Amino acid sequence: MTLPPFDLHRARSPDDAHELLDRYGEDAAVVCGGTELLLLLKLGFAAYGHLVDVKGIEELGGIRAENGTLVIGATATHREIERSPLVLERLPALAAMEREVANIRVRNVGTLGGNLCFSDPHSDPATFLLALDAEVDCDAGRMTLADFLVGPYETALGHGQLLRSVRIPLPDPGTGIAHRKLSFHERPAATVAAAVQANKGTVVGARIAVGSVGARPVRVTAADEALIGKPATDTAALAEAAMLAAEASGAVEDANGSVGYKEQLVRVLVERCVTAALADTGAL
Repeated sequence: MTLPPFDLHRARSPDDAHELLDRYGEDAAVVCGGTELLLLLKLGFAAYGHLVDVKGIEELGGIRAENGTLVIGATATHREIERSPLVLERLPALAAMEREVANIRVRNVGTLGGNLCFSDPHSDPATFLLALDAEVDCDAGRMTLADFLVGPYETALGHGQLLRSVRIPLPDPGTGIAHRKLSFHERPAATVAAAVQANKGTVVGARIAVGSVGARPVRVTAADEALIGKPATDTAALAEAAMLAAEASGAVEDANGSVGYKEQLVRVLVERCVTAALADTGAL
């Protein structure tokens, strides 16, 4: 497999990127890490005569805390997030999740913004960030991640628009966070993330997200409701939440398995994930 010829343009600012994308129109695409786009080009699944590299735009990078929110620039690499002292201090579960993305080569060049903009249904970060109620800032405005991820390989961005940052609310005290997945050849086949808050042994908040089994990662509020108000040790409530999550996962049959197989994976991973999150709170 070889890359087809294209012109690479290194944008110096968002305005520069917009001008280049407007100039070349549908024959241009944004590239940052390139770990997924370049593979599509090699395979012949996409063709562009011009790639606009935004990785060098300083204002699209960086990691900072702001008013109880962790703000991660779109061009921050997975490796940068994984090793960030601020992330390790304020949201270590995010660093732990990033440490499991693909392999070290991908994490060194691949970016969080690129991952989300590609909108691959098999995305660890997207599922994890849905469970943490993340938002994105982009040229189309600020929106929830759920609204940004329109469908498989489709986002709310219009042509020529840029994702600028990801905003993650820092969890309230007493919140445990866990991320579990099953992968084949470094590609997630089922992914679950849970943020669970407990107080005096009772679940008072829950956010569960499921990905990699269907067309897009999804939040499963019915599973949350099955846990809230129940003792952290209530295994029947946990089993019900896992069943509801499997039913709402949107699992589809593909090379990774049948719908029934994937739903069973979701049930198992939800039980493991919620148990780990509750243990993190000290409720178990």
